Amino acid sequence: MTQRNPFTDRLDGDAAAAPCTVVIFGASGDLTSRKLVPALFNLHLDGLLDPASAIVGFARREMSNDAFRGQLREVAAKHSRRPVESDTWDRFASGIEYEVGDFADAAAYRRLAERLERIDRERGLRGHRLFYLATPPSSYVPILAGLGGAGLSHAGGGGFARIVIEKPYGRDLDSARTLNRAVGTVFEESQVYRIDHYLGKETVQNILVFRLGNGIFEPLWNRRYVDHVQITVAESIGVEGRAGYYDQAGVLRDMLQNHLLQLLCLVAMEPPVRFEADAVRDEKVKVLRALRMPAGAAAAHEVVRAQYAAGLVGGAPVPGYREEPGVAGDSGTETFLAIRAEVENWRWAGVPFFLRSGKRLPRRATEIALVYRRPPLLFFRDGDTPAGRRGEGIEPNVLALRIQPDEGISLSFGSKLPGQKMQVEDVRMDFLYATSFGSDPPEAYEHLLLDALEGDSTLFARRDEVEIAWGLADGLRATWGDDSGPPLLSYPAGSWGPAEGTALIGPGRRWRRV
Repeated sequence: MTQRNPFTDRLDGDAAAAPCTVVIFGASGDLTSRKLVPALFNLHLDGLLDPASAIVGFARREMSNDAFRGQLREVAAKHSRRPVESDTWDRFASGIEYEVGDFADAAAYRRLAERLERIDRERGLRGHRLFYLATPPSSYVPILAGLGGAGLSHAGGGGFARIVIEKPYGRDLDSARTLNRAVGTVFEESQVYRIDHYLGKETVQNILVFRLGNGIFEPLWNRRYVDHVQITVAESIGVEGRAGYYDQAGVLRDMLQNHLLQLLCLVAMEPPVRFEADAVRDEKVKVLRALRMPAGAAAAHEVVRAQYAAGLVGGAPVPGYREEPGVAGDSGTETFLAIRAEVENWRWAGVPFFLRSGKRLPRRATEIALVYRRPPLLFFRDGDTPAGRRGEGIEPNVLALRIQPDEGISLSFGSKLPGQKMQVEDVRMDFLYATSFGSDPPEAYEHLLLDALEGDSTLFARRDEVEIAWGLADGLRATWGDDSGPPLLSYPAGSWGPAEGTALIGPGRRWRRV
């Protein structure tokens, strides 16, 4: 049966997106190999990538078309969620080409333009082009200038020209504004797709459907019923060869400014007037404008930042952050951050939002949890309760949206244990995508690439959204330079952060085990 997803407004079984040439800058890099090509291949398998579509890789490394196709097949076999078989791969790879060029070489963009015109003629693509910047941020401006100089930012013949820009989108408010100005000189805002792969995850896309498509939950999504909200993005890995970037970014720039704030916006936003890109993004911007981050003296007890020391992760010893290759021995970069914030609007006034993220934590997990208020009269406070909880009464109800791993939604509530005694235990109802629908959900990049091909920018950040988020992050970071600001603490790798992070949530509450 055909089903409609009101968030993306797409029908299962729809025809493929319009045929298009996807140009990937940084085609020899890790992102292209691990994420982009496997995603495009799976869209091809699903019939969502038009067979006439082409893929052009653009990078500095000398390589023939055949060598590029062979390299991509090898990595796709490792990273595709479905097998790479000869017949399906050959059909997909027939549209793959490779262009050698330096990102700052104007002649290379003229050659690229000629190649794209030839592909348009051969495949009947009508000038439809999607440019993807899978490069370090330092290459963004030269690429933008090259595309503009070659006239590639303006499609002819009724086609479209769109550009997808990967994070990090700047490193502070000033650099984000500078990049936005550079983008704006070449592309219109409607052509720009600033990508955050978290927004392509199935559970993230389902947040608004779950909230607004179910009459039993929508009335309970406010300050009258919610005690607090927890958002956790935990990683068990360290810097994994990214020390050059991470030591300049830290968890504030790497996670909070984008992933955590995006998740918060989707949880806290008001219903949009329509499920259209700008209507949804308008509501997200309103949340960011209403968000109160810790500032001044409050930052000392509403922010916990720390750096991991040596410890055990998964039973194996791992070095401390300062012992990682490429990290300065006296680095002050934070690898763990926990904050208490509030959304000062009518729906959420007085409800704290607790955000935390860190590296070298016990496991990789991302979860949003709405923790509900306890009933006003805890009849079972003095009754028989499970060991270790006597006197505390029943647990609060929790609605948890698990984003990774094992994407799904769970609801916990109190229930009487069978028997003669009045003993209450916490039980849970679970929904998992893989078990309910019989297969794993598509990868995030599959969703986002298809949206970009179809011109749906709902799940992509708008210019004002990016700049407001950076302003919030910069304001938080400014408190770290004060003597009264939050100090840089330490925590052993494999733990859930420093004790101060655990205590941040306050008395009568506790962080969920994710």
